[in-house]
Amino acid sequence: MATETQFHVLAVDDSIIDRKLIEKLLKTSSYQVTTVDSGSKALEFLGLQQEVDQTNSSSLSAPSTPGLEVQVNLIITDYCMPGMTGYDLLKKIKESSCLKDIPVVIMSSENEPSRINRCLEEGAEEFLIKPVKLLDVKRLQPYLLRGKSREQQQLQPISSKKRKAIEEAISPELLTRPRYCTGLTTVV
Repeated sequence: MATETQFHVLAVDDSIIDRKLIEKLLKTSSYQVTTVDSGSKALEFLGLQQEVDQTNSSSLSAPSTPGLEVQVNLIITDYCMPGMTGYDLLKKIKESSCLKDIPVVIMSSENEPSRINRCLEEGAEEFLIKPVKLLDVKRLQPYLLRGKSREQQQLQPISSKKRKAIEEAISPELLTRPRYCTGLTTVV
């Protein structure tokens, strides 16, 4: 049953050492972790790579539905990577209608206030300075929980519709029957 409530984190870093470190810290905190070494591989994992490929080239690839095959609850990415930076990845995620609610955390070994502010303004939840520590990973839990509650809120309208359909199917007599019994008296 633990797998049902286990959070899934996508970790993106071009440095194998940093990637292994963040993976170990996340697994120590009981998170399911997927690691990739570039922003383009992260987009591919998230199901957005085809959209990027179609805008950047005219090559045809097999159609795929944008979105996730696997539910990701948080993305943690390095800022400085060759090709696509963590900032570029953040922008792509926040521009996607199906992924924009996934919390994104940026990591960097450089403590540059302008970089930090730009990422936070673009929608990053947090900016961590490397090396990332276990305490930093523990600070991520509220973002994971908030992401889970958004998922549940998105599912709620469906449940409300089902409830309304059930209530409409129940005869009016059943809805007006006495609901509580206390001792020998019935309270309506």
